[in-house]
Amino acid sequence: MVKKITWVLAALAWYGTDAAAQDNLVNSLSKNNSDSAKAKFTFTPVINIETTSIKNQGSSGTCWSYSGNSFLETEMIRTGKQPVDISEIYTARCVYIEKAKNYVRMHGAVSWGDGGELHDVINIYKTYGALPQSVYSGLNYGTSINKFGEMQDALKGMLDGIIKNANGKLTPNWINAFTAALDAYLGKVPETFEYKGKTYTPQSFAKEVVGLNPADYVEMTSLTDQPYYSKVFLPVPDNWSFDYAWNIPLNDIITVIDNALQKGYSVGWATDVSEKYFSWKNGVAYVPEKDFDDMTEEEKKDMFNGPKPERAITPELRQQGLDNYSTTDDHGMQIVGLAKDQGGREYYIIKNSWGEKNDYKGYLYVTKNFVLYKTTGLMVHKNALPTSVKLNS
Repeated sequence: MVKKITWVLAALAWYGTDAAAQDNLVNSLSKNNSDSAKAKFTFTPVINIETTSIKNQGSSGTCWSYSGNSFLETEMIRTGKQPVDISEIYTARCVYIEKAKNYVRMHGAVSWGDGGELHDVINIYKTYGALPQSVYSGLNYGTSINKFGEMQDALKGMLDGIIKNANGKLTPNWINAFTAALDAYLGKVPETFEYKGKTYTPQSFAKEVVGLNPADYVEMTSLTDQPYYSKVFLPVPDNWSFDYAWNIPLNDIITVIDNALQKGYSVGWATDVSEKYFSWKNGVAYVPEKDFDDMTEEEKKDMFNGPKPERAITPELRQQGLDNYSTTDDHGMQIVGLAKDQGGREYYIIKNSWGEKNDYKGYLYVTKNFVLYKTTGLMVHKNALPTSVKLNS
């Protein structure tokens, strides 16, 4: 879940296919700051969900895997287990294999690249299991962090060559060749491995150590042009698996998140982060009353110098953003708490996967209005749903 950066890149076709674009996004957001901003916000935590350490996805569009696996690690804590540092790149590698099958089957007429969705983490966990980071780092090419540009170019070139089908009929060997390329870049997956003195397969490790039931997790979105409280196709380019999500009304977004946090559950969050009122450096996001282009230069400079009034968010405004591409699916993070600023406004505490180089050491404070406006998807445990939100199979 990564997107074109409308105010940084002119092209409208990224969606996670270019690892370098992830670097451009982070670098550009880092410039969106005011030196005095942190001093003019005072956040008081109200709810803090225990979670694992901040990670860094590096130069890869694998935010969905980092946020999704952090969500699973946090669920381990909630259920009384010792959390495992789950390998995000094992999950991503398995997605690349399944995505490659779909890409070839669809003759390349679907997106390719690092991008994915929160449901991919659950689907892979169910089918392929999980590995600890200590067993599978994915760093098989001489770097200390993910750097996927060359690999993704090579993989796409291979797949496009396969689709060209110069023989007139595909052999079954192409998937073996593709898997071998993943082995070269990310490392081979062990059939069995040792963890704390016991031997596991990825599937047995998921079942016996991580110990979560993939059937317990639900994904939601909010679209005005689809029936509420029913499953609808999730209409974003990185939904390469054509999964469906529950469609809920606008206000239920906040109802679901607040109920989850109050009950001790974290929330997987897919969203748009390319807006200039999302500041990674300052660790704050909100929805100003004016569009950025309508602001004076002084107002632009003052955006993060303390809390500001916000625009009211309606279902129509939210849908308009989705329809006109001003809201697109470009990043996955995790909601791990609730805080208030000095004026009493509530913000969600967000765990990111871009390392600790911002004002809040890898965390952000995001207003409820921003979440209403820019959310593309939510992932929660089914027991975290309030009784007012009835999702019937």
